[in-house]
Amino acid sequence: MRILLVEDFATIRRIIRNLLADLGYTNVSEAEDGMAALPMLHNQRFDLLITDIVMPEMSGMELLKAVRADHQLENLPVLMLTSDANRDKIIEAAKAGVSAYIVKPFTAAMLESKIKQIFQRLNS
Repeated sequence: MRILLVEDFATIRRIIRNLLADLGYTNVSEAEDGMAALPMLHNQRFDLLITDIVMPEMSGMELLKAVRADHQLENLPVLMLTSDANRDKIIEAAKAGVSAYIVKPFTAAMLESKIKQIFQRLNS
């Protein structure tokens, strides 16, 4: 599975990448914000987009909306990361078509559960 991880903090990207590797997901590309991620999404094929909500340049919410508005990307599963369990943000993400969200900090088991949940829903 090819995963694009979009997170503005390099340390957090490294932690999440290590969690994904521990779960057997080693084909992971990285971008520091939505502006960097969009061209990657157009030039490569990814099976899952994992993105933080709050980032400079282009937020995860803006990235999610751009992905859902693009007919080539609209079906790409999107797992959104947030450090803020703000109900309004979660509702906005749900309305924008997020596949699932996870609140930081999280464990490898929580991450694995969300990824499995997304793909079980897609395959049913």
